Amino acid sequence: MRTALLGCGDAAVLYDDGAGIDAVQSPRPYLVAASCDGVPATEVGPEDHPHHLGLSAALPDVDGTSFWGGRTYVRDRGSSLLDNHGVQRVVSRDLEAGSLSERIEWVDQHGDVVLDERRSVTARDAEGGRIITWLSELSARGADVTFGSPQTNGRDGAFYGGLFWRTPFRDARVRSGDGVGEVAVHGSRSPWILVDGEGASLVAATSAADMPWFVRSSGYVGFGPAVAFDRRRVLARGETLRLDLAVAILDRAPRDPESVATALLGAVNPGAAVPA
Repeated sequence: MRTALLGCGDAAVLYDDGAGIDAVQSPRPYLVAASCDGVPATEVGPEDHPHHLGLSAALPDVDGTSFWGGRTYVRDRGSSLLDNHGVQRVVSRDLEAGSLSERIEWVDQHGDVVLDERRSVTARDAEGGRIITWLSELSARGADVTFGSPQTNGRDGAFYGGLFWRTPFRDARVRSGDGVGEVAVHGSRSPWILVDGEGASLVAATSAADMPWFVRSSGYVGFGPAVAFDRRRVLARGETLRLDLAVAILDRAPRDPESVATALLGAVNPGAAVPA
């Protein structure tokens, strides 16, 4: 079931509960977004990566369970299709104009709840564009939980996992506070990135300074702050892992993306500021 958070028709921002997603793609809720002029800013289930679902919370390795979908990278074996796909199950939802909040259970392939999540998503029109924010707070249901990525499992550069935004672009110009181009932006710990694609530009910001950006800018274009970079991340019982992402969907690239990012950080994390 899809719910309209903002707008209507081709310019709508929609939130889907993921109930129709095939089990091998790790079913989960996801967001579909377009610019105010109706230019698509997300892509769902593309042929090259059917498990890419617009904007979603997707983790490839939670104690061996894939909440990412598709194949799993196994050390000394490579990318393999395993029977290890989990599902995110919505427990409750509060919906208002332009926003929703949910409680979600992350259920592994054995039917056990491994993570509890509190999630809030907002969408609003602003001067010159549209702003999307997503905040997830994860906690371990029982014992400590660890998160991995293909990189932590032996595949260099593939440290994806977290809040991930798949665009419909095939090529894009990317930039961050650390430089221009994928080499500079992929792995950057800048609080913001700019993704300038066909028909729309995206400025993305996160307060997660310990989560470098995973970025692809050609072939397919996608990005997100990465949860597990150079080692497995441990979430101890009683602790909370915060994932946040704010994205401005603009008709054209801004002259000063850093100032846009400052406003975005204020939206997703009041009191935050872009480091000098």
